[in-house]
Parts: sequence; C-alpha cells; structure tokens
Amino acid sequence: MADDAKPAAPDPEARAAPAKKSGTKKDGAAKAAAPSPPKKSEAKGPKAPRRPTLDANAAKLLRLRDAQDDRRPKFTRQASYRYYRIGRDGSWRAPRGLQSKQRRHYGYRSTVARIGFRGPRVVRGLTPSGFRPVLVHTSRDIDAINPTLEAAVIAHGVGTKKRLVLEEVARKRGVHLLNPLVSERRET
Repeated sequence: MADDAKPAAPDPEARAAPAKKSGTKKDGAAKAAAPSPPKKSEAKGPKAPRRPTLDANAAKLLRLRDAQDDRRPKFTRQASYRYYRIGRDGSWRAPRGLQSKQRRHYGYRSTVARIGFRGPRVVRGLTPSGFRPVLVHTSRDIDAINPTLEAAVIAHGVGTKKRLVLEEVARKRGVHLLNPLVSERRET
C-alpha cells in the first residue's frame, strides 16, 4: 500500500514542455499544428492574364504605334523654357497669339501637335501591353469586364479598405489590374 500511495515521478519532457514559449524555432510541433497560408497555386479563381488576346492585325498596329511613339517629338508649350510654371508638367496647349511664331510653324520653334501624329485607330487608347483600361468603382463593374481584352483601373476616389476588396474580387475573377495597391511579387 505504501507503494501505491507514492506519486509517480514526472516525465522530464512533460516538465520542460510548459516552460517553452510557443512559436519559437525550437517548438516544431506548434508550427506543424498551425494551418499554413494558401499558396498562390491554391488561389481560387482563374489566373489573370499578363497580356490580352489580340488578333494579328491589332498586334501589328500596336508594334507600329510603339515605333511611332519613338519618332514623335516632345510637344512643349510656348514659352515653357521661359517660365517654370508653364513647362514643368509637360501639358500641351495650342499657341493662339496673333504673332506667335510657334503657331505660324517657324522652324526654330517647337513642333505643334497635329492630327498626323496620332496613332492607329484600332489600338488608340490601349495600354502598352494591349489591354483596354476600364474604370472600376464597385465589384459589379469588375463583373462586366472581359478579362481577355480589358483590364481594370480602380478609380482614384476609392478608399484603401474598399480598394483591397476590389483587388481581391479582381483576383478571384481573373481580371488584370493596372493599378494594384498590393503588387504581386514574381516567384523565381
């Protein structure tokens, strides 16, 4: 009876276990029990395309537009070299003065913007990658987007909280987002 009344000696590992802090590098069991975050391959919904599906003619005109952009002169406003307030933002306004040398196309003045400098009509307004940008305010706007040709641009007035929701909706729908707040890092 005396042997039965004696308490059993505690296990050394059981005694040391409460002293450990959870979440440390030594505690492998705590990490294994915690659920791991979903990987990008496990993300729900289709993956957003990097490039749109364009027909051969549109792809050719997009390359032509890029070549035209390289040759197009930089249109500077009249007297932009003289006044900092005029030339700093790169905005264009046509010269209207009666004796304006730029309006009369004198060779020593900068080039005036004309219709001949315009890009091809089929690819006008497309992004450099070829997407047609669509302004988005709500998740219903994202539902109306064709992901193979169009990309979403979240409006400026949308706050951060709603923007994060819209980014998640776009990710689930497989819509390319042109101005994401959270940029996805490429895996190497």
